[in-house]
Amino acid sequence: MPVITIDGPSGTGKGTIAGLLAQRLGWHCLDSGALYRVLGLAAQRRGLDPDVVEMLATLASTIQVEFRNRRVFLDGEDVSEAIRTEAVGNAASQVAVHGAVRERLLARQREAARPPGLVADGRDMGTVVFPDAPLKIFLTASAEERAERRYNQLKQKGLDVSLFPLVRKIRERDARDGSRSAAPLKLPAGALVVDTTAMTISEVLVRVLEAAKCAFQDVTD
Repeated sequence: MPVITIDGPSGTGKGTIAGLLAQRLGWHCLDSGALYRVLGLAAQRRGLDPDVVEMLATLASTIQVEFRNRRVFLDGEDVSEAIRTEAVGNAASQVAVHGAVRERLLARQREAARPPGLVADGRDMGTVVFPDAPLKIFLTASAEERAERRYNQLKQKGLDVSLFPLVRKIRERDARDGSRSAAPLKLPAGALVVDTTAMTISEVLVRVLEAAKCAFQDVTD
């Protein structure tokens, strides 16, 4: 089964590139981060402590998550916008540190690999979920650039935000994601590293499409 993994820290453009690449190739797309965001949202709504591992693991096994037409549904409710808040993003990062929680969601992620192919984005796609993927991509960018991207997104939504706190939060999340004991964020072996700091989305897409053509002979754009 052809699989392309796209890993990297928050704000590097993983989700956008994964979606565009999957669309160009006619493949399925897995937004693994959305799974953790949905779990973080569900935990928040239930008032669960992010350190109570057993309850979080049980919740990960029981919530109903669906992806339809680029929308995300939790127990039948469209939560596509609700899971993109800063608070839910932080909650997702907190629940993702637990090995038991990641184990419960692992099978769901692997089930996404089906014909004609899969583009999977996240933080451990190329290291844990699909370690044998023929093509692994790792996107990176400076913390300042990623904070500015997030700042612009939030301002466009009419939210009152400041840039410097976003830089701090991104650095804190990088440290948390990179130091956790369960599936830490790290560079997958053999991955193509693309620094998106000074690149447009179009430029990044061209770069990964070129890599896909080299890895899979029957890939065309």
